[in-house]
Amino acid sequence: MPDQRIVSPEPEDEDRQFDITLRPKSLADFVGQTKLKENLSIAIEAARGRGEAMDHVLLYGPPGLGKTTLANIIANELNVRVDLTSGPVLQKKLDLTGALTAMEARQVFFVDEIHRLLPDVEEMLYAALEDFRVDLMIGAGPGARTHSIPLPPFTAIGATTRAGLLSAPLRGRFGLTLRLNPYDVADLKKIVFRSAGMLELEIDENGATEIAQRSRGTPRIANRLLRRVRDYSQVRADGTINQETARIALDLLEVDPHGLDEIDQKVMRTILGKYAGGPVGLNTIAASVGEDANTIEEVYEPYLMQLGFLDRTPRGRVGTRLAFEYFRIEMRQGPQVNLTF
Repeated sequence: MPDQRIVSPEPEDEDRQFDITLRPKSLADFVGQTKLKENLSIAIEAARGRGEAMDHVLLYGPPGLGKTTLANIIANELNVRVDLTSGPVLQKKLDLTGALTAMEARQVFFVDEIHRLLPDVEEMLYAALEDFRVDLMIGAGPGARTHSIPLPPFTAIGATTRAGLLSAPLRGRFGLTLRLNPYDVADLKKIVFRSAGMLELEIDENGATEIAQRSRGTPRIANRLLRRVRDYSQVRADGTINQETARIALDLLEVDPHGLDEIDQKVMRTILGKYAGGPVGLNTIAASVGEDANTIEEVYEPYLMQLGFLDRTPRGRVGTRLAFEYFRIEMRQGPQVNLTF
């Protein structure tokens, strides 16, 4: 059975090592996200011109689109150090205090999954972002007192896949809020060509297009698929990636022309076939396909909705006419549609 994670946007250990070598180091090399790059370019140039720390930046959007890469690019463009951490790592106030007090002037402090900060840690971050200070409580009881530690001006970059989970006070402390959108095929082709060049692979236009079309609008998945096609071309072909080689390799991985893998197809066939297109509840779908409900909601459903195959309604998930046509399942009226309440 092929790896179920082949089209998951979540990074694997192998991805992290692979991506480090392929990540662009400057905004000029970063493909796509034109408006976002323009806004960042203006902010970076203004900060450099004034010799100040750049304003805090919040990056949000689906996983795998380049939020961590952009944090490193901002640090490179500003010619400053970057410290990387994540919300789940900062479990105690002392964890955040240690990270903040070790910072240098104007450096970048990147917090991935910032929506997962614990409330007391988040509250400590407020003063650091707004007033560049850390407040510590010394002692306990009647003799307790607050001691403020000044911090050098710095640039905080928060990244999240779920901006709606951020509290309003935290969101309001970021001066620049930017959304990363899924990539189109043309931009993904550029990424595939760039990665292939860095890996010294021979790939033609049609081969790059085949990989780009099946990458779910996500650069991380495009690079992952390129890696798998590279393996196939070296073992079963002449080492050159063309459309036929890419098609056969990706078909073996059960990644269809829209980038749907086995779980995507199980979800849609469950909704369309078993439940006549819905509406059907998320937990029912999860039980039917043997997958975690949160994984379906956060990893699989967004792309199915982008394709126009799935709708979320108050009564449950509903398959669209486009989905029935794509999966070649005849539309029929489900028994639940006629129920009266």
